[in-house]
Amino acid sequence: MKKLLLFFVLALIMLFSATTFQYFRFNDGKLHIIICDVGQGDSIFIRTPKGSDILIDGGPNDRVLSCLSSHMPFWDRTLEAVILTHPDADHSTGLIDVIERYHVIQYLTQEVPGKTKIYQKLMTALADNLTTAKYSYQGDIIHEGDSLSLQILWPSKEEIQISEQNISKYNIKLNELSVIVLLKYENLEALFTGDAGASVMDQISTLAGDVDLLKVPHHGSKTGMSEAFLAEVKPELAIISVGSNNRYGHPSQFSLDLLKKAGVKTLRTDLDGEIEIISDGERWSYRTKN
Repeated sequence: MKKLLLFFVLALIMLFSATTFQYFRFNDGKLHIIICDVGQGDSIFIRTPKGSDILIDGGPNDRVLSCLSSHMPFWDRTLEAVILTHPDADHSTGLIDVIERYHVIQYLTQEVPGKTKIYQKLMTALADNLTTAKYSYQGDIIHEGDSLSLQILWPSKEEIQISEQNISKYNIKLNELSVIVLLKYENLEALFTGDAGASVMDQISTLAGDVDLLKVPHHGSKTGMSEAFLAEVKPELAIISVGSNNRYGHPSQFSLDLLKKAGVKTLRTDLDGEIEIISDGERWSYRTKN
């Protein structure tokens, strides 16, 4: 009996210690942006200074779950917002597992749906969990608080209408309709670009203005950005979310050369692993797992 009581007390102490440690670790009053290492795909997790959890894309597999569990307290099973930039499998597949395991308060995406089996499975998971998709358009503010805002820069409603009228160009248009998000937190600005191409990036560059952090469009593909775009947004740090030895040849040497010419520090998930940016509003820093 005494041994059982001692075991129970020790278990309580361990649970209290673990809970206390995780509480202070994950509630430090700072902004955390994590570019998850999910291979050839995109997944970005944001934990706001007051503990709201936001996920942009879910990557091509369930590796996003490991990323979330590493950066959220074990008792927190709620995501305040999930944003799917566009329906391609390398951005959407992991969201099926996320939706099945977490309570998602707000799910946002662009209006043109996907046609793949993976996308239909995602829609089924949303329906099963009574989660309704909300469409996002240029000018929408999807989070505001903690001195932090998330603004949608793309797509515009006009672009959606044009796309629907030219449905024969569907496969081309999916990337070009990627939801582009601008995060502002006091002195830090970060631009998350999905798989949008250079023509789109040129259009939204003046809306974005100078940024500190750029998630490089379309895994660093040759068609993702232009020299003019980089000259306009002037990022200090560029991050390429990309898988090792992928069959697309991402990132392209063209994009790497553009970034080098512009003097932009560049990190890659295939070389640097998971990348975390931390900011107290005045200063920001980054760290990598590799």
